[in-house]
Amino acid sequence: MRELILGMSVSLDGFVSGPDGDAKWIFSGDQEAIAWKVENAWNASLHIMGSRSFQHMASFFPTSTGVFSPPMNQIPKAVFSKQGPAVLKAVAATINELRDTRVQAGDKQTGPLQPGAESWAEAYVASGDLADEITKLKGMEGKPMFAHGGAAFARSLIAQNLVDEYVLLVYPIALGKGVPIFSDLPAPRPLKLVSSRTFPLGSVAQIYRPA
Repeated sequence: MRELILGMSVSLDGFVSGPDGDAKWIFSGDQEAIAWKVENAWNASLHIMGSRSFQHMASFFPTSTGVFSPPMNQIPKAVFSKQGPAVLKAVAATINELRDTRVQAGDKQTGPLQPGAESWAEAYVASGDLADEITKLKGMEGKPMFAHGGAAFARSLIAQNLVDEYVLLVYPIALGKGVPIFSDLPAPRPLKLVSSRTFPLGSVAQIYRPA
């Protein structure tokens, strides 16, 4: 059995973005916090996300050379979408186009496509009941699954009590209003603080498990 870890960046008052989706404050430039997040990304056997996050990431990571790109490209993905396999069509077309560009350049070792980029077009598509799909994925052996959101997907995982561990990076900013992830709870849910780590620019990693 493998567990499901939900990793999110949140403000002091519990929002993952402003009401208009703005989350520029997440990119604080704190190198220790970034290294910690990359380490967490590598400690997964599967990255899971909702369809909007998947489409956004699939258009970015295959050609990105940033520090998050290797774990995001090289570790298998699952996308939760009612569209079924159709959600992969645009991704596959983009990957094929980039692959052709690299081959035409005559150098299979260089080019815009990063190692593991093809895995985005090979993602597992979970289109059934959320709890059933998560239970099936949890039943496989391996390191934990890491859920990235977006907010609506995270709310659904939380509301149905499917998360085994919450990895929250809390930033030193209060937004006043914004997009929450705990707003769909059917009742208050006690959590147990497992560990806490403060980074140089003021963000705090807080890891919780169900009490």
